[in-house]
Amino acid sequence: MSLVSLVKFDEKGMTLQEPIEKSLDLINFQFNPKIQKIAIKPNMCYYWDHSTGETTDPKFVSALIDVIRKHTSRNIEISVVESDASAMKCKYAFRMLGYEKMAEEKGVKLINLTNDKAEKVKVTVRNKTHQFYLPKTIADADILINVPKIKYMQVVKLTCALKNIYGCNPYPKKYKYHKWLDEAIVSLNKIMRPNLCIIDGIIAKG
Repeated sequence: MSLVSLVKFDEKGMTLQEPIEKSLDLINFQFNPKIQKIAIKPNMCYYWDHSTGETTDPKFVSALIDVIRKHTSRNIEISVVESDASAMKCKYAFRMLGYEKMAEEKGVKLINLTNDKAEKVKVTVRNKTHQFYLPKTIADADILINVPKIKYMQVVKLTCALKNIYGCNPYPKKYKYHKWLDEAIVSLNKIMRPNLCIIDGIIAKG
């Protein structure tokens, strides 16, 4: 059973690191100091600024990186990952959404999973076998941290932690999966199951 914590953030009296650390304390989550590679998957589904509630705030990811290094090592290898989509290219989203600047400041990698090496993986959902690609950056990571937004979506109603892993699918023309989106989301979460989900709920889109 997964443990869930909910922490209120007071931007006037708290740093972003504080609610992240408190949320981890509440579920007794501890980083293994021996881990060497971490992949972080924010929501960068399109070119919308974080103030719209559509995408993960790069300041939130920056604070998470500080927390990770505090509890592991300054030398840990951290990759912030996303993949191209039908109407979004990472090379533009990384820049427009503030992730290029954040990555440079924090000394972390930005990885476009669409350009990453990948292996074919088969997965069965509802007695149907599907084939996807597992990116090497995620396969090699000791921990995959999912950092989604909480939003309403007409097709799946609530889009959050499970839906955000859909963006780890390196295949760019993702509209091909929309006819069986529920099964695709489940399939990808079985292939790339996150070790930790930390939701940026500072602004929620409903």
